[in-house]
Amino acid sequence: MPQVETQMRREVLEIPVAVQRLLDHGGDDVRRAAEAMRAQKPAFMISVARGSSDHVATYLKYAAELLTGTPIASVGPSIASIYKRQLKLAGSVCLSVSQSGKSPDIVDMTRMAQAGGALTIAMSNDPHSPLADVADHTLNLHAGPELSVAATKTFVNSAVSGIWLLAEWAEDAELCAAIRDLPDRLEKAISVDWSSVQVALRDRNSIYCLGRGPAYAISNEAALKFKETCQIHAESYSSAEVLHGPVSIVDGGFPVIAFAAADEAEPALAGVADEIAQKGATVFATTQCVRNAASLPTERTGHPLTDPIALIASFYALVEQVATARGIDPDTPRHLKKVTETR
Repeated sequence: MPQVETQMRREVLEIPVAVQRLLDHGGDDVRRAAEAMRAQKPAFMISVARGSSDHVATYLKYAAELLTGTPIASVGPSIASIYKRQLKLAGSVCLSVSQSGKSPDIVDMTRMAQAGGALTIAMSNDPHSPLADVADHTLNLHAGPELSVAATKTFVNSAVSGIWLLAEWAEDAELCAAIRDLPDRLEKAISVDWSSVQVALRDRNSIYCLGRGPAYAISNEAALKFKETCQIHAESYSSAEVLHGPVSIVDGGFPVIAFAAADEAEPALAGVADEIAQKGATVFATTQCVRNAASLPTERTGHPLTDPIALIASFYALVEQVATARGIDPDTPRHLKKVTETR
């Protein structure tokens, strides 16, 4: 019998169209928010998010620091929602990322940031959500309905919306051009063949995901998706940290996937991937700089800051296949629901 296509698979295949829809309809929101950021001239920014959205925030942290030299700190929403404290945020920018825009702690933290003097910018797939109601600016993700519990196209559109905001703020024409080209790149990215990773995971229930710089955010997201859709124990590490202790549990055939963008961190990450492969692990890497690890086919985007977005699209296509091969329905992960409203 032919394999039934999951909702998650359908939504992964929709990623290029969803990104094109964002590019077609989201420009006015992005440009208004970028103009407000230029007027604010922030010395620093904060991010507020949880789960997959927090991995988007990690990606934007590295992107903002590399692109503009402006540091971003992740702030725990419980500072506002549980502890009822007020932070000193005058002159800063607060980036709040929530696909649903409904989590009370994210809303509370955004409201507190605004009261503390921050310019507040929300990224949400619902422009009429409680989060949108309290933010100064809202970037509608335009991802369309996402029914699978595991976020895929909303993660990608959050990342695209955020990097687009930073590119417009920095007035970086080269990055803006790479963003406009993303739908075509992502169409190719979701079609690459990473089946060798699926084969390596056939009899394994643990994996390490590695990254460095902006690609570290993709490593974090990959580890989460392995856990929630495949029931595989996955841990994410910076390639700068994995040799400091975690490598001790690596044994023969232990699977590792290393995410590398085409940036300055690529050679260093490739070197770590090769070193772990020499210890007997089965290591895959999204770079051709490796000698001992296996190089995965990779769609590059013409800019190192947009490469991670193509990497996660390729990974989403893979992880859905891993889940279904293990007899797991990735649309309805056990113990999980689509919207988690944390207080």
